[in-house]
Amino acid sequence: MTSPNTDTAPQLEPRSRAGRTLSFVVPMHNEEKVLDTLLQRLDAVITGLGVAAEIVCIDDGSKDSTLAMLKTRAAADPRIKVIALTRNFGKEAALTAGVDAAVGDMVVPIDADLQDPPELVAEFVAMWERGYDVVYGVRADRRSDTWFKRTTAGAFYRIFNSLTASPIPASTGDFRLMDRQVVEALMQLPERNRFMKGLFAWVGFRQVGVSYTRPERAAGESSWRYFALWRFALDGITSFSTAPLRIWTAVGLSTAALALLAGVALIIRVLVVGRDVPGYASLMVVVLFTFAVQMVAFGMFGEYMGRMYLEVKGRPLYLVRERVGFKS
Repeated sequence: MTSPNTDTAPQLEPRSRAGRTLSFVVPMHNEEKVLDTLLQRLDAVITGLGVAAEIVCIDDGSKDSTLAMLKTRAAADPRIKVIALTRNFGKEAALTAGVDAAVGDMVVPIDADLQDPPELVAEFVAMWERGYDVVYGVRADRRSDTWFKRTTAGAFYRIFNSLTASPIPASTGDFRLMDRQVVEALMQLPERNRFMKGLFAWVGFRQVGVSYTRPERAAGESSWRYFALWRFALDGITSFSTAPLRIWTAVGLSTAALALLAGVALIIRVLVVGRDVPGYASLMVVVLFTFAVQMVAFGMFGEYMGRMYLEVKGRPLYLVRERVGFKS
């Protein structure tokens, strides 16, 4: 477990879990193979904590029997509540739907694949009782992930943190415990291009990390593909920083300076050695390079304009087809 620096640690006010409630928020997409194991382990954690709890499961347009299984489990266990979205809106939207619906004094987003061990929540609650508002999991050992995924994830955190004013602690995901104050703050953020890890960091509050070793998936396969992860990373950076736009301003100025220097060099050459006809190859290299730079710049501008377009339309982040187990 990581420990806060005693010189800079915030002044904490201890809390008690007595009489408090805990909400697990579990986005799901085709999780029929792991569902029973997940619910059994969550039940054991809740029993050990000795608190009243709810398990808010969000079915994000599953194609297998996940939703049917959830309904059956909810009928037998009133702690289980189900939100069925009208289609697959993506994990960020599903997670937002669950956080919006959770009513606990402590809210714990957790993946259904059990790569984030529910048993760690006992330590989260202990840190919350010490006075921390957010206790997040830090993946100290990611050998269960592929080399490529570990490398690209590390590169993303470095790039993101160098470009934004709200850095994300390295090797963290959505797995964390949040105080009700933090949840209320998150619910005030209206954007539709949501990058939850960034939002968790942006709201601030008193935060601390707890290290753990990330195991293999309990069952099934991840629905994330590398192209989707690339889009996810791009969404994260463009949602929290305009630095890419400023970078292209610098690229444009640098390119203009190089063109000016090249023009001066050509003038001097003509004055010194006489008229000269540039070669076709060098001319094409310059033209193609300039064209490529312009296209990349237009693409970056387009990314930001596309996100503005989505925000201006104002469509809801998600639509709910069915709610099971809720009082109203």
